[in-house]
Amino acid sequence: MKFVGREAELQKLRQLLHDNKQVAIAAVAGMGGVGKTELALQYAIQQRETYNGGLCWLLAKTGDIGIQVVQFARTQLDLNPPEDFDILAQVQYCWQRWRGGDVLLVLDDVSDYEEVKRYFQSLPSRFKVLMTTRQNLGRIPQLSLDVLQPEAALELLRSLLKETPERIERELAVANQLCEWLGYLPLGVELVGRYLARKQDLSLTEMLRRLENKRLDERSLSKSKSEADMTAQRGVLAAFELSWQELEDDDKQLGCLLSLFAAAPIPWNLVEQCLPDEDAEDLEEIRDDSLLNLHLLQRQGEGIYQLHPLLREFFQYKLTGLDKGEELKRSFCRVMVALAKDIPETPTLKQITDVSPYISHIAEVAKNLVQYVSNDNLPWSFVGNARFYDGQGLYDQAAPWYELCLEVIKEYLGEKHPFVASSLNNLALLYKSQGKYSEAEPLFLQALALRQRLLGVEHLDVAISFNNLANLYNSQGRYSEAELLFLQALALWQRLLGTEHPDVALSLNNLALLYKSQGRYSEAEPLFLQALALWRHLLGAEQLPVASSLYNLAGLYHSQGRYSEAEPLFLQALALRQRLLGVEHPSVAMSLNNLAGLYCSQGRYSEAEPLFLQALDILERRLGVSHFNTIAARENLANLRDRLTSEQ
Repeated sequence: MKFVGREAELQKLRQLLHDNKQVAIAAVAGMGGVGKTELALQYAIQQRETYNGGLCWLLAKTGDIGIQVVQFARTQLDLNPPEDFDILAQVQYCWQRWRGGDVLLVLDDVSDYEEVKRYFQSLPSRFKVLMTTRQNLGRIPQLSLDVLQPEAALELLRSLLKETPERIERELAVANQLCEWLGYLPLGVELVGRYLARKQDLSLTEMLRRLENKRLDERSLSKSKSEADMTAQRGVLAAFELSWQELEDDDKQLGCLLSLFAAAPIPWNLVEQCLPDEDAEDLEEIRDDSLLNLHLLQRQGEGIYQLHPLLREFFQYKLTGLDKGEELKRSFCRVMVALAKDIPETPTLKQITDVSPYISHIAEVAKNLVQYVSNDNLPWSFVGNARFYDGQGLYDQAAPWYELCLEVIKEYLGEKHPFVASSLNNLALLYKSQGKYSEAEPLFLQALALRQRLLGVEHLDVAISFNNLANLYNSQGRYSEAELLFLQALALWQRLLGTEHPDVALSLNNLALLYKSQGRYSEAEPLFLQALALWRHLLGAEQLPVASSLYNLAGLYHSQGRYSEAEPLFLQALALRQRLLGVEHPSVAMSLNNLAGLYCSQGRYSEAEPLFLQALDILERRLGVSHFNTIAARENLANLRDRLTSEQ
C-alpha cells in the first residue's frame, strides 16, 4: 500500500531525532488509528542505512521491555549476558556490547514511560529511541499526529482500490463523503478501503449507507484475518478500546457526555453546565490529564474542544452501557433547551454571533434526543434553530426546522395541543416571508381556530393569530379583511395588556401600514408616530422595532412627497439595522432599496444606482433570485437605468 499524507511529519521526525545530541527520545503521539506505528515503520524503512548499528523493534504492551531487549540481543547479535545478572544489568551489558554504528530503538505503544525509562537512562549517544504512544509524555520531545487532510485521505482510499480506479472516479463525491464520515482517520480509511477492494461489486454509496446504519459495528471497520500485511493489528473499535481501558469511571462519564454533543467544536462552559454537581476543577483535571493526555479529545482553541467523529461514535457506543447514561442525556437536553429559549424571535447580529457556537448542539437535541426533553419544552430545540436562520433571512434553512417541529409536536402531544397551533403559526410566518401566501393562509387559519378552541377567544395567542393573518391579507391586497383583523388584534391586546406594551405598539404599526397601503395617509401617520414613541419609551432607541418604525414612517413620508422628512428617517433606520443585523441582512437590503427609491423620486440618480446594486446583491445572495423582494429590487434598478437611458 502507498504511504500518503505524512511527508511533513516524517521530515519533522527526522529533525527531532537529529537535534538531540545525547539521547533522542521522540514520542509519536495520537489517538488510536491515526497511524503512529505506520509512521515509525516508514521512518525506520527510509532511514535504515543511517542506522547501521541495527533496528530493534520493541512492543511495550506485550511484556517487559528489558526482557525483549535481552532476547533480541541473544538472537540477533549473539550476545549472552550473564544469567545471574538482574534484568537491568543484563540490558546494560547488551547496550555496552551492541554492534557498532548508530542504532534505532522503536518502542511501540508506550502507555507508561516510567516503567521503561530505567532501561534507557545510561544509553550511549549513538542510540536513538523512538516511541509511539497515545499519551502525552511530558518533557520528552513529541510529534503529535492528527488525522489526514481530506486530499490525503482520498489518495489513501485510491491507493487501496488501485485495481479498480474507476470506482472512485464514478462515485467521487461519495468517496469524499466516506472519508469525511471516517473523520479522515487513517485506520478507518484503510480498513474500509481494503474491505471495498475485497468486495468489488459493492458500491461506495452502499458502503456509506452501511456505515451510517451500523456505525462502529459495521464489519468493514474490523480487521480481517486476511489482512496480514496491515501495520495496524486491530480494528477501529478494538483500537479505541485500549484507551477506554485506561480511563477511570469519571473519565468515562465525561467522554460519554461529550459524545452527546454534535460533531462540532464544543464550548467547555456547556460541558460544565451539563454536570452542575461536579467540581469545575475536577472536570478540568479529567479533561487535561485523561482525555487530552490520551488523545481522546482535541483542543481547538481557548475553551473549545472537539471529539474525532469516530471517537464520538465510540463514546456513544459505550454510553449505552453507562449507569448514568440516561441522566446525562436529560442533563444535556436541559442545557441545550435553555440556550434555545434565549434566542429571540428577531435576533440581532450580536445575538446571532453569541449563539452560533451552540447551534449545532441544539440541533443535536432536535434530531436525536428529543425523547429526553420534557413536554413543556418540546418545541424549543426546533424553534431555536429556526429563529437562528430566520433571523438572518436564511428562510430556506429555517423552514425544515419549523416543519420538523410541527411533525414532532403532533407525534408526541397529539393534534389538539396549543404547541401545534404555535408550530402552525411559526411555519405560516416563514412561508409568508418567502412569499408563499397560498401555503401560509391555511396554516394561519388552522392556528387561529385551534387557539380559539383550546384557549378561548380572550387570549394573547389569539391576538397574535389575528395580527399575523391580517398581515398576510394586507400583503395580498385584501384590505377590508385585513383591517377587521387588525382592529380585533389591537382591541384584544389593549384589553389584556393595557395601552403601554410592545405588542400594542406592533399592532398600531401594522394598522398604520394597512392605511398607508390604501393611501389613507392622514390616518396612518398618527399611528406610526404613536408606535414609534411607544417602542422608544418601552424598549429604548437601539432596538429593531424602532428601526422598523423609522423605516415605515419614512416610507409614508416618501409616498406623500415629503422627501426632506423621509431621508433622515431612512438613514437612521439603515444605520440602526446595519448595527443590529449586520450589513448583509435582507432588512438592510430593503433599507438600501427604499433609500435609493427616494433618491430616484428626487432625481438623484447617481446616488440611487449604487444603493440599488448593493441591495440587489444582498437579496440575490440571501433570499435567492426568485424571491419577491429580489424581483422588486431588480425591477427598480432596471427602471432607473431605463430612465437614465431615456434622458441621455
